[in-house]
Amino acid sequence: MPEDAGEPMLKLQAWLADYWVIGAGFMAASLMAAAPVVSLPLPVFLIFLHSPFYMVHQVEEHTGDRFRKFANEHVFSGRDALTVASVLVINLPFVWGVNLLALYAAFLWGPAWGLVAPYVMIVNALAHLVTSARLGKYNPGLVTSVILFLPLSVVTIWMIGLTAGLVPQLIGAALAILLHLAIIAVMAARYRSLVATS
Repeated sequence: MPEDAGEPMLKLQAWLADYWVIGAGFMAASLMAAAPVVSLPLPVFLIFLHSPFYMVHQVEEHTGDRFRKFANEHVFSGRDALTVASVLVINLPFVWGVNLLALYAAFLWGPAWGLVAPYVMIVNALAHLVTSARLGKYNPGLVTSVILFLPLSVVTIWMIGLTAGLVPQLIGAALAILLHLAIIAVMAARYRSLVATS
């Protein structure tokens, strides 16, 4: 009997779900260990730092699948609105991909082209802070949002903004906000679907 066509994808998803956070921790450590010998102009180097800093944040946020469980319990009334697959897609191709593309864009065309990275970071940090204030409790990822995300993103935006001008800042901010709104829209649609079928 032929193997179900979807089974390999499910196996890959299960494997990634088990190991991606560990991988993020090792990659963050490797990138930070290499940072002292990375020869880049300071504004581009700050864009480079967004990847390992984000990976450290992901370790705090997703170890033991705790952010997904927290969001489903406290934000989506116990429903599985944030799925394992969604967590993987958001964090691997989107977060890592955006940071990598921002780094290459900043390196090839100038630091202003990488501003989406600090804006994604600062929007994420603000989301953690607002959630914590609204619920009156810690949420997974809050600590690194405060001690890593806010300082790095603010310094990067300020340093690049000295020469970039307003338009690149607005484009970077708009892209970061649109990315987060798209994620929220997908989760909200799934939540409404779950409510409608319960």
